Amino acid sequence: STQSTWDTRRFPQALNGMLSALFGPAATVSIEFNGAEARKKVGVPKGSNKQIELAPVYEAREPISGRVVVRTSRGKRVDHLGCKLELLGRIEFYYESGSRYEFVSICREVEPPGSMEGEKIFTFDFNSVEKPYESYNGINVKLRYFLRFTMMRSVMSSNIVKEQDFFVHIIQPEPEVNNVIKLEVGIEDCLHIEFEYNKSKYHLKDVIFGKIQFLLVRIKIKHMELTILRKESTGTGSNLYNESETITKFEVMDGAPVKGEVIPIRLFLSGFDLTPTYRSVNNKFTVKYFLNLVLVDEEDRRYFKQQEINLWRKRL
Repeated sequence: STQSTWDTRRFPQALNGMLSALFGPAATVSIEFNGAEARKKVGVPKGSNKQIELAPVYEAREPISGRVVVRTSRGKRVDHLGCKLELLGRIEFYYESGSRYEFVSICREVEPPGSMEGEKIFTFDFNSVEKPYESYNGINVKLRYFLRFTMMRSVMSSNIVKEQDFFVHIIQPEPEVNNVIKLEVGIEDCLHIEFEYNKSKYHLKDVIFGKIQFLLVRIKIKHMELTILRKESTGTGSNLYNESETITKFEVMDGAPVKGEVIPIRLFLSGFDLTPTYRSVNNKFTVKYFLNLVLVDEEDRRYFKQQEINLWRKRL
């Protein structure tokens, strides 16, 4: 008698195919932006594990256009209660789960209730949507813009949802007033220095020029460093959170200065991950930048002086 045998190599593959047909997604969705391959990309953290996904960058006034491609699983017909596409601008706080504030919300119905089989393409063009704030990925907060496609299903089936982020830059005009920063600081009868920065407002690819002059030196300075600090403030009242982050630190001087010595400063901003200064964005968060001058004496005591600078985005 002949005995039938299983092909054990093909069985797991066939089983996986059966399981995915039964339990896999009824359809897959991709959102594609027109001309995305030619645009600058920015890494955007997604999900609870903050996995980085690349998002195309748009200026605030640019239209957002492209297409949504929906593909049903092979041989599967998907019944639905309609499809919609939303463009959303939202502020999300990491420390408050579910704490979200939407400042832009536009919804378009793209498909009436019915059924879908195979591939379906929906084009979109959001050409006059106000995007009032710049995108931001911070320590406690992020401001994001994204498209969300939703295929609504019956109570027995979960909705099919796809989100795709894009990043917004806001180009700002050159400041009309941009004063020199000049400060004198010191410790009475011990140390007296004067420092000067060439202006108080810098674009993100600018160069900071300055000088530090020692008018009185009676303590032994070991070295001096300049740091750029970013300070992020979120929330209000008892829920106010302040975070400081050192963007860069570099040594201005190594060794003891003498009276009358002048130390030049030149710091190129283009190599750092900087954003513009944000003030009370939607009354939810503020981001400020400071130049922090630190002097360390031979007994490792630290003397420092902070000065706020304003950063702005220039079209380059």
